[in-house]
Amino acid sequence: MKLPSRVQLIDVGPRDGLQNEKQPVPAAVKVELVHRLQAAGLKEIEVTSYVSPKWVPQMADNHEVMGGIRRQGGVRYSVLTPNLKGYEAAVADKPDEIVVFGAASEAFSQKNINCSIAESIERFAPVVEAARAAGIAVRGAMSCTVGCPYEGEIAPERVAYLAGLMKGIGVQRVDVADTIGVGTPRKVQAAMEATLKHYGIDDVSGHFHDTYGQALSNTLAALEMGVWNFQSSVSGLGGCPYAKGATGNVATEDVVYLLHGMGIATGIDLDALVDAGVYISEQLGRPTGSRVARALLAKRAG
Repeated sequence: MKLPSRVQLIDVGPRDGLQNEKQPVPAAVKVELVHRLQAAGLKEIEVTSYVSPKWVPQMADNHEVMGGIRRQGGVRYSVLTPNLKGYEAAVADKPDEIVVFGAASEAFSQKNINCSIAESIERFAPVVEAARAAGIAVRGAMSCTVGCPYEGEIAPERVAYLAGLMKGIGVQRVDVADTIGVGTPRKVQAAMEATLKHYGIDDVSGHFHDTYGQALSNTLAALEMGVWNFQSSVSGLGGCPYAKGATGNVATEDVVYLLHGMGIATGIDLDALVDAGVYISEQLGRPTGSRVARALLAKRAG
């Protein structure tokens, strides 16, 4: 077993983490969160999405947020684009990367974006083509790779099918997401193995939710395979509007603590990251969702 010596984290808190918040989060707060994350050492941040405000009102301020960021050299700013209209709106804000998404579950695809998996790929093909032609990187989010709230357990063959479709339209790298947090290490490894039939190890990332408290175990399982890209959300923000009971993404603070404890470099200042999590938690009127942050804050308080 050869663990990676360094891990790159993508913090999805500003987009995936905040999208389900019922109360509007001011654009200035979102911008400040991005600034705090990059100051803490994050080199990839998922900032916002260009979806219809009818469906995701929290992201209606996408132009204001992207326009308000003081961009830092070496940081990649990504945005979610659900279709060509969304992509065209996003281009004006000069993202470094766009994210398209598909599900390994037919039922989830229908519930989430009202079309089949194959139809979703057809919808994204022109988006990917346009982005690649414009020199914008493309990432594909693959949801429900180990479990679905409607279908139950997802076979690795379904994950391989989706990864192959993503590869076929030119998606450069993909996220293997346990959207509802039901995965366990062996199941996550099976989903990763299925994805690696179409993508190299450098082009896959793990995206784990902590509904059953397995996110860190699943992170370790992926690390053991050589995966060195992961997604997480500061303060454990997030959930899924189409997956009842799914809790937030694994907290970035918790992942960083795990990695640093294993001697794996991240380039992230954990104390500054904890402060970023406290900032957004206070803005939302609740305590941080990171167990590591709570423990470190208690230690600080003496």
